[in-house]
Amino acid sequence: MGPLARALSLPYYDDALPAHDQFHANRICALSNRVADEHERPVDRAVLTAAAWLHDIGHPLERRGIIENHGEWAPTEGKALLEAEAVATDRIDAIQHCLRTHSVRSYSPKPETLEAEVLFDADKLEATGAVGLVRMACIVGERSGRAGETYAVIDTPAVDGEVSSELPDITLLRDWAEERLEQLYTPSGRRLGTSRWRFMDAFFTQFANEIDIELTEYRTESTE
Repeated sequence: MGPLARALSLPYYDDALPAHDQFHANRICALSNRVADEHERPVDRAVLTAAAWLHDIGHPLERRGIIENHGEWAPTEGKALLEAEAVATDRIDAIQHCLRTHSVRSYSPKPETLEAEVLFDADKLEATGAVGLVRMACIVGERSGRAGETYAVIDTPAVDGEVSSELPDITLLRDWAEERLEQLYTPSGRRLGTSRWRFMDAFFTQFANEIDIELTEYRTESTE
């Protein structure tokens, strides 16, 4: 069922930006199966893989304002696609639940199956580690680039004086990662999250050191 879901999903990602494109879906497919590999209970890989490919098919439409919530839209669209291919009803129901519960939004329902928990964890792990930093930076860029909207800057709240900014700053990436790691369901997902967080912690330390050096030099030069 994975190859079928992949083929069905690809056209929906044609207009996707990098943070939620077909390559993100492919990474989620691989990552969710890795989480499943390390889990002590068996996971329905067909359901998991299909859900991984379909989970963000509505994201490009949401970004353009055509739909309001891709997490609510994808289960309905996915059901229609899979029914047309004569996929069994119980499999479709299981996939729909995964799609409906993959989001961190406060109004999204909680995962109630192991497959849904694994997909949720994989999707959140994609906001951590090296890949997560790139993806979250892309999302900040997307939001900053919308017409008439100033969203964030590359900065740090540790900076004092005239050069600091009141806009959201680089710590958004840290906050987003921490929030997602706190919500992971599976032991295997949490183990992967711990490893990815170590890298991110080192990154933010290096970032703060670089910013501090540059701004210290700036302040010194400005007072001479």
